[in-house]
Amino acid sequence: MKNLLLASLLGSAIALSTSAMAANTDLETLETAAKAEGAINSVGMPDDWANWKGTWTDLTSKYGLVHMDTDMSSAQEVAKFDAEKDNASADIGDVGAAFGPIATTKGVTQPYKPTTWDQIPDWAKDKDGHWALAYTGTIAFIVNKKLLHGSEVPKSWADLKTGKYKVTIGDVGTAAQAANGVLAAAIAMKGDETNIAPGLQLFTELAKQKRLGINNPTIQTMEKGEVEVGVVWDFNGLSYKAKMNNPDDYVVLIPSDGSVISGYTTIINKYAKHPSAAKLAREYIFSDAGQINLANGNARPIRAEHLKLAPEVQAKLLPNEQYKGVTPIKNADAWEKTSKALPQQWNEQVIVEMQ
Repeated sequence: MKNLLLASLLGSAIALSTSAMAANTDLETLETAAKAEGAINSVGMPDDWANWKGTWTDLTSKYGLVHMDTDMSSAQEVAKFDAEKDNASADIGDVGAAFGPIATTKGVTQPYKPTTWDQIPDWAKDKDGHWALAYTGTIAFIVNKKLLHGSEVPKSWADLKTGKYKVTIGDVGTAAQAANGVLAAAIAMKGDETNIAPGLQLFTELAKQKRLGINNPTIQTMEKGEVEVGVVWDFNGLSYKAKMNNPDDYVVLIPSDGSVISGYTTIINKYAKHPSAAKLAREYIFSDAGQINLANGNARPIRAEHLKLAPEVQAKLLPNEQYKGVTPIKNADAWEKTSKALPQQWNEQVIVEMQ
Protein backbone atom coordinates (compact mmCIF):
# COMPACT_ATOMS: atom_id res chain seq x y z
CA MET A 1 0.00 0.00 0.00
CA LYS A 2 2.81 2.36 0.99
CA ASN A 3 4.60 1.53 -2.27
CA LEU A 4 1.43 2.30 -4.22
CA LEU A 5 1.03 5.61 -2.36
CA LEU A 6 4.71 6.47 -2.92
CA ALA A 7 4.41 5.66 -6.61
CA SER A 8 1.30 7.80 -6.84
CA LEU A 9 2.97 10.74 -5.08
CA LEU A 10 6.08 10.33 -7.19
CA GLY A 11 3.98 10.27 -10.34
CA SER A 12 2.17 13.44 -9.29
CA ALA A 13 5.45 15.18 -8.52
CA ILE A 14 6.89 14.19 -11.91
CA ALA A 15 3.72 15.41 -13.63
CA LEU A 16 3.86 18.76 -11.81
CA SER A 17 7.55 19.12 -12.57
CA THR A 18 6.99 18.26 -16.21
CA SER A 19 4.13 20.75 -16.39
CA ALA A 20 6.27 23.52 -14.88
CA MET A 21 9.16 22.64 -17.16
CA ALA A 22 6.82 22.69 -20.17
CA ALA A 23 5.62 26.18 -19.25
CA ASN A 24 9.20 27.42 -18.84
CA THR A 25 10.28 25.71 -22.04
CA ASP A 26 7.37 27.24 -23.93
CA LEU A 27 8.31 30.70 -22.66
CA GLU A 28 11.95 30.12 -23.52
CA THR A 29 10.91 28.94 -26.99
CA LEU A 30 8.78 32.07 -27.41
CA GLU A 31 11.66 34.32 -26.32
CA THR A 32 14.04 32.58 -28.74
CA ALA A 33 11.59 32.92 -31.62
CA ALA A 34 10.93 36.59 -30.80
CA LYS A 35 14.67 37.34 -30.68
CA ALA A 36 15.04 35.70 -34.08
CA GLU A 37 12.29 37.93 -35.50
CA GLY A 38 14.15 40.88 -34.03
CA ALA A 39 11.43 43.51 -34.40
CA ILE A 40 7.92 44.47 -33.39
CA ASN A 41 5.66 47.04 -35.05
CA SER A 42 2.75 48.42 -33.05
CA VAL A 43 -0.19 50.70 -33.75
CA GLY A 44 -1.90 52.93 -31.21
CA MET A 45 0.80 52.32 -28.58
CA PRO A 46 2.82 55.56 -28.58
CA ASP A 47 5.47 56.32 -25.95
CA ASP A 48 3.39 58.91 -24.10
CA TRP A 49 0.22 56.79 -23.76
CA ALA A 50 0.11 54.80 -20.48
CA ASN A 51 3.92 54.77 -20.46
CA TRP A 52 4.24 52.36 -23.38
CA LYS A 53 7.73 53.82 -23.68
CA GLY A 54 8.77 51.89 -20.55
CA THR A 55 7.58 48.60 -22.03
CA TRP A 56 9.19 49.14 -25.44
CA THR A 57 12.48 50.14 -23.77
CA ASP A 58 12.40 46.95 -21.69
CA LEU A 59 11.58 44.73 -24.67
CA THR A 60 14.44 46.26 -26.63
CA SER A 61 16.99 45.91 -23.82
CA LYS A 62 15.91 42.40 -22.77
CA TYR A 63 15.24 40.80 -26.15
CA GLY A 64 16.80 43.10 -28.75
CA LEU A 65 13.46 43.91 -30.39
CA VAL A 66 13.56 46.95 -32.64
CA HIS A 67 10.28 48.81 -32.15
CA MET A 68 8.24 51.20 -34.26
CA ASP A 69 4.77 52.61 -33.52
CA THR A 70 2.20 54.37 -35.68
CA ASP A 71 -0.38 56.16 -33.59
CA MET A 72 -4.01 55.76 -34.62
CA SER A 73 -7.47 55.26 -33.16
CA SER A 74 -9.01 51.93 -32.16
CA ALA A 75 -11.28 51.82 -35.23
CA GLN A 76 -8.36 52.62 -37.52
CA GLU A 77 -6.25 49.83 -36.00
CA VAL A 78 -8.91 47.18 -36.64
CA ALA A 79 -9.50 48.51 -40.15
CA LYS A 80 -5.75 48.41 -40.85
CA PHE A 81 -5.43 44.76 -39.78
CA ASP A 82 -8.42 43.90 -41.97
CA ALA A 83 -7.31 45.88 -45.03
CA GLU A 84 -3.64 44.82 -45.13
CA LYS A 85 -4.09 41.12 -44.32
CA ASP A 86 -0.99 39.26 -45.60
CA ASN A 87 0.77 42.56 -46.31
CA ALA A 88 0.60 43.39 -42.61
CA SER A 89 2.75 46.29 -41.42
CA ALA A 90 1.55 45.99 -37.79
CA ASP A 91 1.99 43.13 -35.34
CA ILE A 92 0.10 44.35 -32.30
CA GLY A 93 -2.26 47.16 -31.33
CA ASP A 94 -3.95 48.58 -28.25
CA VAL A 95 -7.69 49.23 -28.58
CA GLY A 96 -10.61 50.23 -26.40
CA ALA A 97 -12.48 47.37 -24.74
CA ALA A 98 -15.39 47.47 -27.21
CA PHE A 99 -13.00 46.95 -30.13
CA GLY A 100 -11.50 43.68 -28.84
CA PRO A 101 -14.64 41.65 -29.64
CA ILE A 102 -15.11 43.60 -32.88
CA ALA A 103 -11.60 42.68 -34.06
CA THR A 104 -12.12 39.05 -33.04
CA THR A 105 -15.45 38.85 -34.89
CA LYS A 106 -13.76 40.28 -38.00
CA GLY A 107 -11.23 37.42 -37.79
CA VAL A 108 -8.14 39.64 -37.73
CA THR A 109 -6.69 38.54 -34.37
CA GLN A 110 -4.76 35.56 -33.06
CA PRO A 111 -4.94 34.34 -29.45
CA TYR A 112 -2.26 34.29 -26.78
CA LYS A 113 -2.81 33.73 -23.07
CA PRO A 114 0.03 35.07 -20.90
CA THR A 115 1.25 33.01 -17.94
CA THR A 116 -0.60 35.37 -15.55
CA TRP A 117 -3.92 34.63 -17.32
CA ASP A 118 -5.69 33.35 -14.19
CA GLN A 119 -5.11 36.71 -12.44
CA ILE A 120 -7.07 38.61 -15.10
CA PRO A 121 -10.76 38.96 -14.15
CA ASP A 122 -13.17 37.03 -16.37
CA TRP A 123 -15.02 40.22 -17.37
CA ALA A 124 -11.77 41.64 -18.70
CA LYS A 125 -10.74 38.87 -21.12
CA ASP A 126 -11.83 36.74 -24.05
CA LYS A 127 -12.10 33.09 -23.02
CA ASP A 128 -9.97 32.01 -25.98
CA GLY A 129 -7.25 34.62 -25.45
CA HIS A 130 -7.93 36.91 -28.41
CA TRP A 131 -8.09 39.97 -26.14
CA ALA A 132 -7.59 40.90 -22.48
CA LEU A 133 -7.60 44.30 -20.79
CA ALA A 134 -4.12 45.17 -19.52
CA TYR A 135 -5.23 48.32 -17.72
CA THR A 136 -8.39 50.16 -16.84
CA GLY A 137 -9.40 53.68 -17.70
CA THR A 138 -12.08 55.88 -16.18
CA ILE A 139 -13.41 58.93 -18.01
CA ALA A 140 -12.19 62.09 -16.27
CA PHE A 141 -11.92 65.84 -16.81
CA ILE A 142 -8.62 67.65 -17.27
CA VAL A 143 -9.17 71.34 -16.59
CA ASN A 144 -6.87 74.25 -17.39
CA LYS A 145 -7.76 76.54 -14.48
CA LYS A 146 -6.30 79.58 -16.23
CA LEU A 147 -8.69 79.32 -19.20
CA LEU A 148 -12.06 79.12 -17.46
CA HIS A 149 -13.25 82.68 -18.27
CA GLY A 150 -14.28 83.22 -14.66
CA SER A 151 -16.17 79.94 -14.34
CA GLU A 152 -15.63 77.52 -11.48
CA VAL A 153 -13.69 74.28 -12.04
CA PRO A 154 -16.37 71.78 -13.15
CA LYS A 155 -16.67 68.81 -10.81
CA SER A 156 -19.58 67.05 -12.53
CA TRP A 157 -21.20 66.58 -15.92
CA ALA A 158 -24.05 68.79 -14.72
CA ASP A 159 -21.54 71.61 -14.10
CA LEU A 160 -20.57 71.59 -17.80
CA LYS A 161 -23.95 73.04 -18.76
CA THR A 162 -23.41 76.32 -16.92
CA GLY A 163 -19.77 77.21 -17.62
CA LYS A 164 -18.36 79.62 -20.18
CA TYR A 165 -15.48 77.37 -21.20
CA LYS A 166 -15.21 75.07 -24.21
CA VAL A 167 -15.46 71.31 -23.58
CA THR A 168 -13.20 69.23 -25.82
CA ILE A 169 -14.03 65.55 -26.33
CA GLY A 170 -12.24 64.53 -29.54
CA ASP A 171 -13.37 62.40 -32.47
CA VAL A 172 -16.34 60.35 -31.26
CA GLY A 173 -16.48 58.54 -34.60
CA THR A 174 -13.08 56.87 -34.30
CA ALA A 175 -11.62 57.21 -30.78
CA ALA A 176 -12.62 54.86 -27.94
CA GLN A 177 -11.80 57.58 -25.40
CA ALA A 178 -14.29 60.00 -26.97
CA ALA A 179 -17.03 57.37 -27.40
CA ASN A 180 -16.66 56.35 -23.75
CA GLY A 181 -16.89 60.04 -22.84
CA VAL A 182 -20.39 60.11 -24.32
CA LEU A 183 -21.28 56.89 -22.47
CA ALA A 184 -19.93 58.28 -19.17
CA ALA A 185 -22.08 61.40 -19.53
CA ALA A 186 -25.10 59.23 -20.34
CA ILE A 187 -24.53 57.02 -17.27
CA ALA A 188 -24.24 60.10 -15.03
CA MET A 189 -27.63 61.23 -16.34
CA LYS A 190 -29.42 57.91 -15.81
CA GLY A 191 -28.65 56.38 -19.22
CA ASP A 192 -26.70 53.17 -19.87
CA GLU A 193 -25.06 51.10 -22.62
CA THR A 194 -28.39 50.75 -24.41
CA ASN A 195 -29.44 54.38 -23.93
CA ILE A 196 -26.86 57.08 -24.57
CA ALA A 197 -29.45 59.74 -25.42
CA PRO A 198 -28.80 61.74 -22.20
CA GLY A 199 -25.09 61.96 -23.07
CA LEU A 200 -25.80 62.97 -26.65
CA GLN A 201 -28.20 65.62 -25.39
CA LEU A 202 -25.53 67.18 -23.15
CA PHE A 203 -23.06 67.49 -26.02
CA THR A 204 -25.81 68.76 -28.34
CA GLU A 205 -26.46 71.58 -25.85
CA LEU A 206 -22.74 72.40 -25.73
CA ALA A 207 -22.60 72.40 -29.55
CA LYS A 208 -25.57 74.79 -29.72
CA GLN A 209 -23.75 77.11 -27.31
CA LYS A 210 -20.62 76.89 -29.50
CA ARG A 211 -18.79 75.42 -26.50
CA LEU A 212 -17.88 72.01 -27.95
CA GLY A 213 -14.41 71.12 -29.24
CA ILE A 214 -13.95 68.02 -31.37
CA ASN A 215 -10.17 68.19 -31.71
CA ASN A 216 -8.40 65.54 -29.63
CA PRO A 217 -7.30 66.64 -26.14
CA THR A 218 -3.54 66.01 -26.23
CA ILE A 219 -0.43 67.51 -24.65
CA GLN A 220 0.14 69.49 -27.85
CA THR A 221 -3.38 70.94 -28.06
CA MET A 222 -3.38 71.73 -24.34
CA GLU A 223 0.00 73.46 -24.44
CA LYS A 224 -1.33 75.61 -27.29
CA GLY A 225 -4.23 76.67 -25.05
CA GLU A 226 -6.78 74.93 -27.28
CA VAL A 227 -8.27 72.80 -24.48
CA GLU A 228 -10.07 74.43 -21.57
CA VAL A 229 -11.88 71.36 -20.25
CA GLY A 230 -10.90 68.03 -21.81
CA VAL A 231 -12.79 64.73 -21.56
CA VAL A 232 -10.09 62.07 -21.26
CA TRP A 233 -9.19 58.77 -19.65
CA ASP A 234 -7.86 59.33 -16.13
CA PHE A 235 -4.43 57.96 -17.05
CA ASN A 236 -4.14 60.34 -20.00
CA GLY A 237 -5.18 63.33 -17.92
CA LEU A 238 -2.68 62.51 -15.18
CA SER A 239 0.09 61.84 -17.68
CA TYR A 240 -0.55 65.08 -19.57
CA LYS A 241 -0.65 67.14 -16.35
CA ALA A 242 2.68 65.68 -15.19
CA LYS A 243 4.35 66.67 -18.46
CA MET A 244 3.07 70.26 -18.64
CA ASN A 245 5.43 73.19 -18.16
CA ASN A 246 3.11 74.42 -15.40
CA PRO A 247 1.34 71.31 -14.04
CA ASP A 248 -0.25 73.28 -11.19
CA ASP A 249 -2.41 75.05 -13.79
CA TYR A 250 -4.27 71.76 -14.38
CA VAL A 251 -6.74 69.71 -12.37
CA VAL A 252 -7.61 66.07 -13.16
CA LEU A 253 -10.75 64.65 -11.55
CA ILE A 254 -13.45 62.02 -11.95
CA PRO A 255 -16.87 63.69 -12.38
CA SER A 256 -18.76 63.31 -9.11
CA ASP A 257 -22.14 62.48 -10.66
CA GLY A 258 -20.81 59.37 -12.41
CA SER A 259 -18.42 57.98 -14.97
CA VAL A 260 -17.58 54.77 -16.77
CA ILE A 261 -14.63 52.50 -16.07
CA SER A 262 -13.46 50.43 -19.00
CA GLY A 263 -10.02 49.61 -20.34
CA TYR A 264 -7.75 48.82 -23.23
CA THR A 265 -6.70 45.51 -24.70
CA THR A 266 -3.86 44.46 -26.91
CA ILE A 267 -4.87 42.71 -30.12
CA ILE A 268 -2.33 40.58 -31.96
CA ASN A 269 -2.63 40.75 -35.73
CA LYS A 270 -3.62 37.40 -37.26
CA TYR A 271 -1.31 38.27 -40.17
CA ALA A 272 1.59 39.62 -38.05
CA LYS A 273 5.04 39.42 -39.61
CA HIS A 274 6.52 39.14 -36.09
CA PRO A 275 3.94 36.97 -34.28
CA SER A 276 6.31 35.65 -31.61
CA ALA A 277 7.48 39.17 -30.75
CA ALA A 278 3.83 40.26 -30.47
CA LYS A 279 3.02 37.36 -28.12
CA LEU A 280 6.13 38.06 -26.05
CA ALA A 281 5.07 41.71 -25.81
CA ARG A 282 1.68 40.65 -24.43
CA GLU A 283 3.41 38.27 -22.02
CA TYR A 284 5.58 41.11 -20.74
CA ILE A 285 2.68 43.59 -20.52
CA PHE A 286 0.89 41.24 -18.11
CA SER A 287 4.00 40.49 -16.04
CA ASP A 288 4.63 42.38 -12.78
CA ALA A 289 7.21 44.60 -14.50
CA GLY A 290 4.90 45.36 -17.42
CA GLN A 291 1.96 46.12 -15.15
CA ILE A 292 4.10 48.47 -13.03
CA ASN A 293 5.20 50.21 -16.25
CA LEU A 294 1.54 50.96 -16.95
CA ALA A 295 1.02 52.27 -13.41
CA ASN A 296 4.02 54.54 -13.97
CA GLY A 297 2.04 55.91 -16.91
CA ASN A 298 -0.90 56.70 -14.58
CA ALA A 299 -2.93 53.69 -15.79
CA ARG A 300 -4.48 51.30 -13.27
CA PRO A 301 -3.10 47.80 -13.98
CA ILE A 302 -5.66 45.03 -14.40
CA ARG A 303 -3.61 42.86 -11.98
CA ALA A 304 -3.44 45.65 -9.39
CA GLU A 305 -4.57 43.43 -6.51
CA HIS A 306 -1.70 41.04 -7.21
CA LEU A 307 0.94 43.80 -7.27
CA LYS A 308 2.74 45.78 -4.61
CA LEU A 309 3.09 49.30 -5.92
CA ALA A 310 5.74 51.54 -4.43
CA PRO A 311 4.33 54.69 -2.75
CA GLU A 312 5.78 56.91 -5.48
CA VAL A 313 4.01 54.81 -8.14
CA GLN A 314 0.72 54.75 -6.21
CA ALA A 315 0.96 58.55 -6.01
CA LYS A 316 0.69 58.73 -9.82
CA LEU A 317 -2.91 57.50 -9.62
CA LEU A 318 -6.00 59.38 -8.45
CA PRO A 319 -7.26 58.75 -4.89
CA ASN A 320 -9.55 55.73 -4.54
CA GLU A 321 -12.42 57.83 -3.17
CA GLN A 322 -12.83 59.54 -6.56
CA TYR A 323 -13.92 56.21 -8.05
CA LYS A 324 -16.94 55.65 -5.79
CA GLY A 325 -19.43 56.68 -8.46
CA VAL A 326 -17.87 54.90 -11.44
CA THR A 327 -19.71 52.14 -13.29
CA PRO A 328 -18.15 49.30 -15.29
CA ILE A 329 -19.66 48.41 -18.63
CA LYS A 330 -22.16 45.74 -17.58
CA ASN A 331 -23.43 44.75 -21.01
CA ALA A 332 -20.52 44.52 -23.45
CA ASP A 333 -22.70 43.21 -26.29
CA ALA A 334 -25.12 46.11 -25.94
CA TRP A 335 -22.29 48.65 -25.81
CA GLU A 336 -20.70 47.10 -28.90
CA LYS A 337 -23.99 47.58 -30.77
CA THR A 338 -24.51 51.11 -29.42
CA SER A 339 -20.93 52.20 -30.09
CA LYS A 340 -21.26 51.08 -33.72
CA ALA A 341 -24.32 53.29 -34.15
CA LEU A 342 -22.85 56.22 -32.21
CA PRO A 343 -20.80 57.89 -35.01
CA GLN A 344 -23.88 58.41 -37.21
CA GLN A 345 -25.96 59.62 -34.25
CA TRP A 346 -23.17 62.00 -33.26
CA ASN A 347 -22.98 63.48 -36.77
CA GLU A 348 -26.75 63.81 -37.16
CA GLN A 349 -27.46 65.21 -33.70
CA VAL A 350 -24.32 66.99 -32.46
CA ILE A 351 -22.05 67.92 -35.38
CA VAL A 352 -24.93 69.41 -37.30
CA GLU A 353 -25.30 72.00 -34.52
CA MET A 354 -21.70 73.12 -35.08
CA GLN A 355 -22.21 74.01 -38.74
